[in-house]
Order: sequence, then structure tokens, then C-alpha cells
Amino acid sequence: MAEPDRGGKRRADNSRLEHLRNLTPAERFVRVADAVSLEAGERGAFAGGALPAALADGMIENVIGTFELPIGIATNFTINGRDYLVPMAIEEPSVVAAASYMARIARQCGGFHTSSTGPLMRAQIQVLNVADPNGARARLLRERAAILAAANEKDNVLIGLGGGCRDIEVHIFEQTPVGAMVVVHLIVDVRDAMGANTVNTMAETVAPMVERIAGGEVRLRILSNFADLRLARAMVSVTPQALNTESYPGERIARGIVEACAFAQVDPYRAATHNKGIMNGVDPVVVATGNDWRAIEAGAHVWASRLGRYTSLSSWEIDRDGNLVGTLEMPMALGLVGGATKTHPSARAALKILGVETAQELAEVAVAVGLAQNMGALRALATEGIQKGHMALHARNIAIVAGATGAEIETIAAALARDHDVRVDRAKAMLARLRGGESRQ
Repeated sequence: MAEPDRGGKRRADNSRLEHLRNLTPAERFVRVADAVSLEAGERGAFAGGALPAALADGMIENVIGTFELPIGIATNFTINGRDYLVPMAIEEPSVVAAASYMARIARQCGGFHTSSTGPLMRAQIQVLNVADPNGARARLLRERAAILAAANEKDNVLIGLGGGCRDIEVHIFEQTPVGAMVVVHLIVDVRDAMGANTVNTMAETVAPMVERIAGGEVRLRILSNFADLRLARAMVSVTPQALNTESYPGERIARGIVEACAFAQVDPYRAATHNKGIMNGVDPVVVATGNDWRAIEAGAHVWASRLGRYTSLSSWEIDRDGNLVGTLEMPMALGLVGGATKTHPSARAALKILGVETAQELAEVAVAVGLAQNMGALRALATEGIQKGHMALHARNIAIVAGATGAEIETIAAALARDHDVRVDRAKAMLARLRGGESRQ
């Protein structure tokens, strides 16, 4: 049975759904839906066509239809002692499988442990043509209380929930192509929202006051997607024994993961692909829950460059007991209220499957999945190489491209993977032989 939580949702009490991959998509969905007690009206959320054209037309402009991605469930996740079934919307094969497998290894060792900072977002107000930038900074900080009060007048609901504009910062850029620039930051606690609309409204509200106090001209008034005050962190510690395979001892795998991460830490060419692998885990959770994956990507890559060069988002080490320890910290501005998280039926169902209670909890789940995916990619690179497992799963796509249907897909995919020769022309030839043999029977 699923476990009731404080928010009235039901979360999975066991994310270890054995043999899930051996079921049909419909059978998998029933098993997941039963695990989290989805109601009858919610069970059509992933059946296709869950987003009506009329609703889509209200979400963006010039709508001509909808575009679907596969959505899978990453299993085996234990995070801070609680089990999660994690919806992931992604088109790339091997991602869901790798995350689930790494979560299975991690759960033997206590699972993932996460933490996060408060949901603080920044709004920026750019002021140009200021005669005395340092004097303007002093005047703005002196009027801090008045600026905060004006910002907080615009959102009584947020204030009632315990959020609101908490502080201001004033930054000076002495030499820019347009002269000296004063930039005011509003630091806003947005609670369970992603926060873009809230902070943008506050910035536009206080802009005339800022302009008057600074003695310049306000230009931009908008949030920053570099959410450096809204961080989520994940850690995992895995014993060498848990990493053992038939071909490689766990100590060798752990050392290889550390060596692969060290490469990403010193070389931006490697770091770009290393971090893409992390985002392979993070982005599908963000997309599935109706959040802004572009904002998450932008913040992640700025965070990876915060020390003046682009480097790895994650760190992998061997502790004094010989255990592999992985950590990941990154900005994670996610919401449970507003936007597609409330309007898209599939996003609402994905959030119910997760059973998260706060935006911070969602952020922590996403970063744990990112760390799991990173572990899976580095483990593959440190052993048989990335292509063996990836191409085995990609073979199904190739079989479909070649025209295979039904049971033909698995037959051809298995043969392609077995021979390590995953090509469309070969799949077509195999399909022709398979169908030719059937026609002669």
C-alpha cells in the first residue's frame, strides 16, 4: 500500500518495483498507479492526448497541436530514508534504466541524502545614467526598508504563506559599454513557486522608487535565472562490494569513476559532456513536472563556471574506508504552484506519483536523480564504455526506424545488440528476412 503524507497525497512506500521492465506499458502504468493510488480520473494522464488542444492553446501562442515525449518511471530511489517513484520525460534511451540501476546500488548502502537552501530568487533592476554610483548605492541601502515594504505590498498571498521580499543588494559596474551601471537585486522568498512572475512583478513595482533614489534611469526589471541562493544538494556513499560486477572489482570501478570525474574537473571539453549527463537525469524530472528546464539548464551552467572556468558540477571521491562518495550541488528553482505544474494534466499526475510536499523536496529529488545518472555514466565509461549499454537500448529505436512492429522490435533489437552492429540498413535486412520466413510458413 502507498503511504499517506501530510499533504493528502499518497507516495510509494517501496520504489523497488521488480520486473517492471518485463511488463507492457499499460501493465507498468497500472502497477505504478496502484502503488501511489492514482484516482480513476488521473489514470488517463499518460495515455496520449491528455493535453486538450483548447488547454494547449491557452498555454502558448499559435498552437497547432501538441508534441509528446515518452515518460518513464525511475525506480529504486531511496532519498533521506523515503522511497520515490520518479517520472522522467525524455527521448534518449538508457537514461531511465541507468538512473534506476544506480539507485538500486545506492539503496543497498542507505540511498541518497539531500539538503537544500530556502527558495530565494533574485530580481534585477538596472539603473543607467547615474552621476554618483557609490552615492546611489548608499542611498538605496539607506532606503532598504521602504523598498522592501513597496515590493511586499504586491503579493499578500505570498506574504501570508511566509514568503516575500527579504533583502536587497546593490551592485556597481563602473565600466560598461553604456557607462557606469547600478543594479539592484531584490532577494525574494517565493515559497513553493518557481517565482518568475512574482519577482518580475516586484521589480516592476519598485522600479520608479529605485529610479528616484538612485537619480538615474531604470531599464531592465527582471528575474535572474542564476538562482545561486536556491541550491539543492545530493550525496551518495557506495561500498566497493556494491559496485562489483562479473568483469570488474568494485575498487576498480570506484577508482575509475573518480578518475573520470577528475578529467571533467580540469577540462571544459570533458566537463560539457559530463554535465550533460547530469542534466540527463535532472531535466526529465523537470519536464515531467511541468517546470522550466531551460531555466534550470541556464543556472546549472553558470554555476559550473562560477570560479572563472567551466568545470564539473559533481565531485567523486574515495573516503578513508574505501567507499565511493559522490556529491552534487547546483541551483534548482522548481515550483509546485503556477504555470504548467497546475495546468498540464500530465504534470499534475507526475507530481502525484512523486508525492513531494514542497518545491524544495522536488528540487532535492531532481538533484539526486542527476547524481544517479552521473554515477551511471561514469561507471559505464570506467568499465566497458558508454556504447555497450546505450546501443543495446538504442537498438529498439533502430528496429522501429527500420519498420519493425510488435514482437519484431525485440527480436531485431536483441540481434543487433548481440552482434554489436546497430545500424538501420542491417535492421531492415533482418526485418526482410524475418518477414520473408513468416510468409513462407
